[in-house]
Amino acid sequence: MPIPLEDNFNDILGKAQRGLKISDSELAAKSGVSVERVQQLRGDVFDENAARKVAPALGLNADALVVSGKKSWRPQPVALDGLAQFNTPFDDMFVNSYIVASGGEAAAFDTGADCSPMLDFLAEHKLLLRLLLITHTHGDHIFDIDRLKEKTGAQAFVGARETLDGAEPFDAGRAFALGALKIETRLTWGHSKGGITYVVSGLARPVAVVGDALFAGSMGGGGVSYDDALRTNREEIFTLPQETVICPGHGPMTSVGEEKIHNPFFAA
Repeated sequence: MPIPLEDNFNDILGKAQRGLKISDSELAAKSGVSVERVQQLRGDVFDENAARKVAPALGLNADALVVSGKKSWRPQPVALDGLAQFNTPFDDMFVNSYIVASGGEAAAFDTGADCSPMLDFLAEHKLLLRLLLITHTHGDHIFDIDRLKEKTGAQAFVGARETLDGAEPFDAGRAFALGALKIETRLTWGHSKGGITYVVSGLARPVAVVGDALFAGSMGGGGVSYDDALRTNREEIFTLPQETVICPGHGPMTSVGEEKIHNPFFAA
């Protein structure tokens, strides 16, 4: 079964409104939509006319927001040799983790809630896990780190802005090598204080493992800094080639090209 989109249109509205610290009454005044209609939109009652009025007041692309409201888009499925996605339940949600492989060696990105599917994949494909690379230290992404390290002997790394027991800190800009692959690191913070995007080159398409910086058709909430979440996504993710596969922490994989059209936060 395909992984559903992480956010509906009302989630997108809520994240933008909270990020900009705009009250319902302020948004109503800016958009010409009643307070009651603003609250209905945020409560998942879609109204295209109201959504188109509210979108620019929140810095969102109206066409992309309407597509989200109509549920008329999802990203093209991604099948890429050397890349595997794992989707495990955590409380009332699902969380992603990933493996890339080259020449019998592998790197894992986060652990999800349960690393068992990753361990099974490694065994099935006779892969040696060399690296465990953490996008950010929120609990759902690192829940099984101790077991994955114990079972594989992999060395764990985390961005220096977010310390984590058992993981070696590094400054963004460091590169890792894995077989024929190169893994570059970029700071994409705002959702968390030290979020890292890992850009993998050497597969048939570039791959960006972004954690919760970006979702298909949405983004992680700006829990630390909404402005910096927007800025670093634009500077570090949206400058990647169009064909780059985006591997988010929740929801389906997508691409830079698709997000430039369909993501209300970033569509032109």
